[in-house]
Amino acid sequence: MCVFRSLNHIYAQVIDDLRGRTLVCASTLDAEVRNGTAGKVKTDRAGLVGALVAKRALGKGITRVIFDRGGYKYHGRVKALAEAARQEGLKF
Repeated sequence: MCVFRSLNHIYAQVIDDLRGRTLVCASTLDAEVRNGTAGKVKTDRAGLVGALVAKRALGKGITRVIFDRGGYKYHGRVKALAEAARQEGLKF
């Protein structure tokens, strides 16, 4: 699972490195997340993205991933995304 964060948004993708294809993705721009983010801070939005990407991955039968934080420190939004994905049942 690869994470990218910009100033306002956060993106997560589950990628198959052998084939070079994105299997599952989620971001704060998705309609499912965007509807639930009114009045929430960026960390809470990242948690929603983590939960969504985990649900989509588990729906496709993906249970284990390697977490690539993309050079970002493991705190704040990146940590919230990872912890929410773990709570949904995704194994790192």
